[in-house]
Amino acid sequence: MPDRIYFDHSATTPVDPRVAFSMKLVNLETFGNPSSLHFEGRQARELVERARGQVAELLRASSREIVFTASGTEADNLALLGVFCRGSDKTPGHMITSAIEHPAIIETCRSLEQNGIQVTYLGVDEYGLVDPDDLGRAFRPNTRLVSIMAANNVVGTLQPIGELARMTKERGALFHTDAVQYAGKLALDVTQVPLDMVSMSAHKLHGPKGIGALYVRRGLQLQPLVFGGGQEHGLRSATENVAGIVGFGKAAQLAATNMADDAARLAQLRYRILEGLQEALPQAYLIGHPSKRLPGHLCLGFSGQEGESIRLLLSLDQAGVAISSGSACSAHKASEPSYVLLAMGFDPIRARGTLRVTLGRFNTAVEVDRFLEILPQAVNALRPVASYAGFVHR
Repeated sequence: MPDRIYFDHSATTPVDPRVAFSMKLVNLETFGNPSSLHFEGRQARELVERARGQVAELLRASSREIVFTASGTEADNLALLGVFCRGSDKTPGHMITSAIEHPAIIETCRSLEQNGIQVTYLGVDEYGLVDPDDLGRAFRPNTRLVSIMAANNVVGTLQPIGELARMTKERGALFHTDAVQYAGKLALDVTQVPLDMVSMSAHKLHGPKGIGALYVRRGLQLQPLVFGGGQEHGLRSATENVAGIVGFGKAAQLAATNMADDAARLAQLRYRILEGLQEALPQAYLIGHPSKRLPGHLCLGFSGQEGESIRLLLSLDQAGVAISSGSACSAHKASEPSYVLLAMGFDPIRARGTLRVTLGRFNTAVEVDRFLEILPQAVNALRPVASYAGFVHR
């Protein structure tokens, strides 16, 4: 459906044709098992290691520090469980995270709590930001790990990862960040920021689904989740998904090359949408930080109409626009208030009524202009607004 507008890149991104072509060649020509010693196996191994280097370069890391997984969710699980399932220390461990993390972190923390690990969930301010002072106060003598996401998937707010990571290292704990939404969109340099682990996913940066990665700083020992033949430095046994890994590598290479230009262009399109809304829909308001946010990410509310978000989403879909009302991973709970917005201080009604508009590499100004024609019509067709305070950052 070529006339449709896809504005849901935080859920997943369309595969870049150059990525798809690289994967097609692998599927057709390089079928060997990377663990085999014959020519076909060595050929596959060479492709895996080349892609590992491309993903590593996205973080300015060493290729030896990249562990391929089946998803960003698995990478998150490996980071947290890998720390707390290792060792024989019977003293209950403690970790710190935020109240607005992705379910891959929140649910893993709940599992850890059931097994005796103490978890502190930091609150956030009205923009979704963690206060470094709150982190400082949360440390305990037995704190082993801090996990704070680099960018929130629902509201797009960027966390002060550098400052949080440095505070953590000064106190002798490990720092992990879920950078699934961040990696490939903004620069993240592990030679400058003391990150111990970073989770990534290919399908968020115009790569294929079903392949993720965890950066593990050299020397850090984790307990594997998957046991078997010892692939991926012994941390993720299973025959490698060669085509997916090659696609991830190509996507990472393209992201690294085009990152600055893509970020600037997407930020311009984002501002264009905001300016258009100020004129056409004064009841609209921006959720999340007004400037410390992902380049192509908008989370919007419509004062007095928050209860109509699902109707609005479906109306836009019928008009040819794909957006979401929040995290794709929580779509089955769309009628419930967002735990992210509740943590930011929203009441249950407003926490249920958001529109997430997320742009990507192939979106155009023409699509933005068309969206600005369609959206006001869809919003104004909803229940009349009794009152509103105008376009504000909340």
